Amino acid sequence: MTATSDLHEITSKPVPTAMSYAAGPSDPPVREMTLGGLLDWAAATVPQRIALVGVPVHAGNPAQHPHWTYADLRTQALRGAHALAARFKPGERVAVWAPNIPQWVMLEFGAAYAGLVLVTVNPGFKAGEVQYVLKQSRAAGILVMDSYRGNPMRATVDAIAPQCPELRSIIGFDEWQALLASGDAAPGELPVVKPSDAVMIQYTSGTTGFPKGAHLHHRGLVNNAAHTLAQMGVQDGDTYLGVMPLFHTAGSVLAVLGCVARRATHVLMETFDAGIALELIASYRSNAMVGVPTMLIAMLEHPAFASTNLSSVRSICSGGSTVPAHLVNTLEHKLGAKFTIVFGMTECSPVCLMTHTDDTLADKANTLGTPMPGVEVKIVDAVDGATLPVGEVGEICTRGYHVMLGYFEMPQATAAAIDNDGWLHTGDLGAMDARGYFTIEGRLKDMIIRGGENIYPRELEELLFRHPAVSEVAVIGLPSERWGEEVAAVIRAKPGLPLVKDELFNYVREHLAPHKTPRHWFAVDAFPMTGSGKIQKFKLREMQAKGELPTLT
Repeated sequence: MTATSDLHEITSKPVPTAMSYAAGPSDPPVREMTLGGLLDWAAATVPQRIALVGVPVHAGNPAQHPHWTYADLRTQALRGAHALAARFKPGERVAVWAPNIPQWVMLEFGAAYAGLVLVTVNPGFKAGEVQYVLKQSRAAGILVMDSYRGNPMRATVDAIAPQCPELRSIIGFDEWQALLASGDAAPGELPVVKPSDAVMIQYTSGTTGFPKGAHLHHRGLVNNAAHTLAQMGVQDGDTYLGVMPLFHTAGSVLAVLGCVARRATHVLMETFDAGIALELIASYRSNAMVGVPTMLIAMLEHPAFASTNLSSVRSICSGGSTVPAHLVNTLEHKLGAKFTIVFGMTECSPVCLMTHTDDTLADKANTLGTPMPGVEVKIVDAVDGATLPVGEVGEICTRGYHVMLGYFEMPQATAAAIDNDGWLHTGDLGAMDARGYFTIEGRLKDMIIRGGENIYPRELEELLFRHPAVSEVAVIGLPSERWGEEVAAVIRAKPGLPLVKDELFNYVREHLAPHKTPRHWFAVDAFPMTGSGKIQKFKLREMQAKGELPTLT
């Protein structure tokens, strides 16, 4: 990589065909590079530039925030790499369970240098969820925070460890300095790592609701992050406010790797807070950020928004759920910043479609943009897979360097997602216009996107079905101006047994992460069914919109 090629702005757009197919531009080209190679380049070219700033929960005085130059960050990552290489073999999986702390970023690069595969875990997960991830990924180790927001993470890992037979090493982040010191004492050769090698597993789910580990590779993550921030308009040396969680590709890929690709300063918030985010933009003169609509709305609605100096902001990007037109309009006009929207999924590293900074407000608010550089996108008939003519609605498929290796040790699920020609089937319904701009029309899956987080009804339904008072249950997504969608549970009780909303709420919260807990609860005597005996969820949504679903109290 050279500074010139990496800073090349993306200005061209794909030329579509008469069918619903478009290919992104070939410039900038896809680079054959690893995560470690990316950090090596940045540290060699701007060693004394601030790479990372860690902002604790309550922010406090910026002068007291720890920070690292690019040379420092590379040194810390290499120390961690040697420590990890002394404990694990190349290709083994090592999990990370922590909020947005600087050591998470150092671990991401350290594991990559050591040829390991980092398994990311949501800090909100409960014991059963973490145990599933550790067992399915066959994780050999985990680095874990002691606790976070009342979640006893280290105690949880210690308790479930006996049920995870391949887990042989548990390292607390309070032992981080000791871990690095052990790396200093083991300065052996690090393995040769290739761009095609796996580097990360992030858990997602499909129509069955059972979590699947998207097996992601260096080439996909490095290039996708670089192209996304370039198309956002992030400039070399900018300051980027990181608000997205690191366990998510928007954090660990777009923010972490995108910042290094732009040789930017990454101001990392441990936990998102709208007021603190505004303070940080003002104090650090931040130029860019990526956030789901929920975050951006919270910042706009905060009492300090009008009085905070936000003139430094030039680039804002959002996605993960429907972005309201008024939000795009408000942010562009009030901040004078360019707004872009991304579409994708974890399985494609994660962005395949994106609007451009010079697009019209209508296109930014109502389309997903055009394919990213080096990426193909098409619309196919969901039944026979044939590419559809322009304007027709079908399934969005994408192909290119960005597609995952597959679902970790799930060959059937991989075959169902990636066809023989390399096309990843997203499960989302969309259309393409004559210019090559895509729109989202709905989902083949029942997946609910709440505040940018994917929630899968099957997981909740299976849990609620086990409750002694529940006979049948259907979980659906309902529109929400604030969150994009809210989770709703529709339940038929077992005869003679009462349904108590608070009891059901507490039951779900005990077993699953808080963001998955239904906000709305309804009770029915019977479900609308298909001829084959399946619950018609679209009719439940129609009934709720008409006020025909009885609310559970």
